[in-house]
Amino acid sequence: MTKNATTSNEKEMSFLDHLEELRWHLIRSTAVVVIMGTIAFIAKTFIFDILLLGPSYGSFPTYEILCKAATFLGFEDSFCFEKLPFTIQSRTMAGQFSAHIWTSITAGFILAFPYILYEFWKFISPGLRDNERKTSRGFILIASFLFFIGVLFGYYVVTPLSINFLGSYQVSEQVLNEFDLSSYIGLVRASVLASGLIFELPIIIYFLTKIGVVTPEILRKYRKFSLVGVLLLSAIITPPDVASQIIVAVPVIILYEISIFISKAVIKNQLKKEKKRNA
Repeated sequence: MTKNATTSNEKEMSFLDHLEELRWHLIRSTAVVVIMGTIAFIAKTFIFDILLLGPSYGSFPTYEILCKAATFLGFEDSFCFEKLPFTIQSRTMAGQFSAHIWTSITAGFILAFPYILYEFWKFISPGLRDNERKTSRGFILIASFLFFIGVLFGYYVVTPLSINFLGSYQVSEQVLNEFDLSSYIGLVRASVLASGLIFELPIIIYFLTKIGVVTPEILRKYRKFSLVGVLLLSAIITPPDVASQIIVAVPVIILYEISIFISKAVIKNQLKKEKKRNA
């Protein structure tokens, strides 16, 4: 079958055919998430004792770096400790098993993210032109790279800052911090996934520029409002202290500036193509 015939058949697909196609993409993506989640389920000791509970100990790399920095500045009490003053407990019969299941699913989603993007790309790529496919070949690689960078940032920066602040905060010495397992895991999960998705901002801006929703001028015009939004977002996903908010806000602001550059490059490329067509 020729390329033109294939394109013609794709265009003739009905709405139900598209739904059926989408269904199989979702099924394959779900299957890979389940497979990766099963691997995470088996690796229970590594997932819980090392990854999840790691930020509650003073030996966590982030705390060691901050401890050295704090010692150098003369206030080492903030980040120098062996273990944070709180305990984690499970108060329901199925609490630990439920946490194990949902943590495995979350880990499966993170590990399968490149494949999920691949299935998403396979679904939308038939509707793109040949030149659009060529210019977007690195979509899966770049989007996956940004996502994993965001996950690492959430795990090594946002999570320990949040746990350190909330785990050591007390309104009274008579009130002990005894957190439920689901609450602790929820904080780690939210910090990691939120950071991973936030780091997809350049990719989102790229596609919004391609379809004409966003331009560099709009991004520059609303830069001040975006800065306020970034600070509010940082306040939501981090503890309410200025240092933590700045640490989180800086990378997001950098991503926003990179997004402006990307939007400008897309517009410039589109103008070049229009000139070639009119020539």
